[in-house]
Amino acid sequence: MMMPTFDNADRTLLATLQRNAQVKLDQLADETGLSVATVQRRLTQLRRSGVIAGTVAVLDPAALGQAMTFVVSVELERERPDQIDGFARTACAEPQVQQCHYVTGEGDFVLICVARDMADFEALTRRLFFDQPNVRRFRTSVVMTSYKRTLDVPTDGPNVYG
Repeated sequence: MMMPTFDNADRTLLATLQRNAQVKLDQLADETGLSVATVQRRLTQLRRSGVIAGTVAVLDPAALGQAMTFVVSVELERERPDQIDGFARTACAEPQVQQCHYVTGEGDFVLICVARDMADFEALTRRLFFDQPNVRRFRTSVVMTSYKRTLDVPTDGPNVYG
């Protein structure tokens, strides 16, 4: 299947929306040199194709009482597809898990989690790890300082998307 291509106007749209998803269509039109109608059509296509997967507000966890961030490597007992899927479902259903990645290397999953304090994190570890019979072990790193926190993706890559 051939992937559609996108041009510099698409790249500008994507880069601008990553910085501020509330930018008005007329401003996007000015930045890209396209008409408002063309910008609307392109944004619709970018959403339909999945390049724009969603639009979110980025919240400050500390402002909401989730002052601590943890990076957790999880090793499963068995790596059967149903076991992998089961753990992924459990982790993704947990509101304190911001990111869940199935990875290669020493662990099977890497999670980014937030918590109010250590007692809150301990309760999370009981739910996610100790109460799960397929979790062999987990290793936790406490984030001391976050220097960069983003979901931005570079928009200056190859001229295709999929």
